Amino acid sequence: MKVLRKVNRKLGATVGYEVRKVRKVEQPAVHDKPIETPEEPLAYRPPADPGLDRLLKRPIFIMSPVRSGSTLLRLILTSHSELHSPHELHFRRLEASCSTGLCKKAMEELGLDRGDLEHLLWDRVMHRELVRSGKSTIVEKTPSNTFVWRRIAACWPDARFIFLLRHPMSIAVSWHEADTVKRTYEEATADALRYMNATQRARKALPGHTVRYEDLTAEPESTVKDLCGFLEVDWEPEMLQYGPRGEGELQKGLGDWKDKIASGVIQSGRELPDPAAVPKSLQKICKAWGYPVER
Repeated sequence: MKVLRKVNRKLGATVGYEVRKVRKVEQPAVHDKPIETPEEPLAYRPPADPGLDRLLKRPIFIMSPVRSGSTLLRLILTSHSELHSPHELHFRRLEASCSTGLCKKAMEELGLDRGDLEHLLWDRVMHRELVRSGKSTIVEKTPSNTFVWRRIAACWPDARFIFLLRHPMSIAVSWHEADTVKRTYEEATADALRYMNATQRARKALPGHTVRYEDLTAEPESTVKDLCGFLEVDWEPEMLQYGPRGEGELQKGLGDWKDKIASGVIQSGRELPDPAAVPKSLQKICKAWGYPVER
């Protein structure tokens, strides 16, 4: 230290500077340090103990594109005495995270990562909605669920799936007509095709039951009876006469379909497009779903 003082006196007298020891900067305690959102993709896994980690039993998910008739099918199913199908819940947008290091360590001790925590949250929210309804089984129909079908299947290993199809060109036209200012027909077709492709990927990978919108509107009784058989619930004729019971919900949910309802009984829908009119971009998905296209 004496040498350092002598050096500093010399430096101070000649150049006006001194040499000082750098002090160590203390790091904040771990509980004060925020956790950044991880950049690596999260691994979504099934529950370690389904009996403990899941309140819902055998939930039902309608996998479908936009404008495919999912609201109509929802209203039919929720008219059943055992099935509750609420408005779209968009539960996959609910997120969970640890804001501190100690919280993260605590969750790791419990064997829970971020995906596990989100799945617990999803299940609890949906179970709460089901209990409030007084029914035994929930049916969820948010179209964007098709983009996360793998995660839904991992979250609820006992889930059941309904694949709702409609002629791809009818979907595109309806999606455009829903907001002609927001989307041109070409933009509507491209956007709707994303949902169609996602639905098809889920349909190829998951077990389930396929319902066609055209069959649902043309032959509702036989179509819904087959669906009830798949869901292991009794057929109830009131499912097709839900108008008086859910009039407020019907008007709010059906929109431009309300003219196709007469005294609460479903009537036939839009005519199938001419195979020659199907645009090239939709021909592949038309063939995959069994709708004719011009060769």
